[in-house]
Amino acid sequence: MSRTLKTAALTLAVLLAGCDQKNDDAHHIKVGVINGAEQDVAEVAKKVAKEKYGLEVELVGFSGSLLPNDPTAHGDLDANVFQHRPFLEQDNKAKGTTLVAVGNTFVFPMAGYSKKIKQVAELKDGDTIAIPNDPTNLGRALLLLQKEKLVTLKANTGLLPTTVDITQNPLHLKIMEIEGAQLPRVLDDAQVTVAIISTTYLQQTGLNPVRDSVFIEDKQSPYVNIIVTREENKDAPNVRDFIKSYQSAEVAAAADKIFNGGAVAGW
Repeated sequence: MSRTLKTAALTLAVLLAGCDQKNDDAHHIKVGVINGAEQDVAEVAKKVAKEKYGLEVELVGFSGSLLPNDPTAHGDLDANVFQHRPFLEQDNKAKGTTLVAVGNTFVFPMAGYSKKIKQVAELKDGDTIAIPNDPTNLGRALLLLQKEKLVTLKANTGLLPTTVDITQNPLHLKIMEIEGAQLPRVLDDAQVTVAIISTTYLQQTGLNPVRDSVFIEDKQSPYVNIIVTREENKDAPNVRDFIKSYQSAEVAAAADKIFNGGAVAGW
């Protein structure tokens, strides 16, 4: 090996060792979050962690299709806060990872919204329902439609049904699958009667899930969001302190304000 390569290898080893030491520090934790409202909530947890536990929380923001699970699995992050258990289970299965949930955060109820009707009984034959197109939230929306007795799904489809699993559709509803972030915009589309939207995308609309929805998930939803880390990291002091910081009255109050009443504490 040349002297240059040896020097480069030594430098890389030192840098990696430095990263490992920081990630193992009981007084420091690097946490992946989604940019926007969810990061605003995490900033409050960061403040609580510093004041109550002397824990330095380094938040790393993600957006678009870039999500924190891969960096968490690879050790670049100590934990993340952005998903619910069904999403984690699907992601672990798809990627062969073994990330684990270590604490609940909030239920952000998915709900159906409309500028054309006020209640389910006003739906007409052939109306269009817009739902998210990603597998997890698509399944979640279909289960919500089934809860409202608007469709019937095949038995034993679990938490990830698709439109091909619809066995009964009495009103012949047209199901339009679109990107979750675009759903608030289609409320103004003359062809769409109801859009099923997750709380994450409501901030710019001023809509309140409890007050403004036509129908909504109940508090027993399996889609409570979670704090996630690696199996070998689940009992680390910095992870445990971060969980306590997040599951605090200060964070619950902040989430209630930031999400306009649309965040239900899941702990």
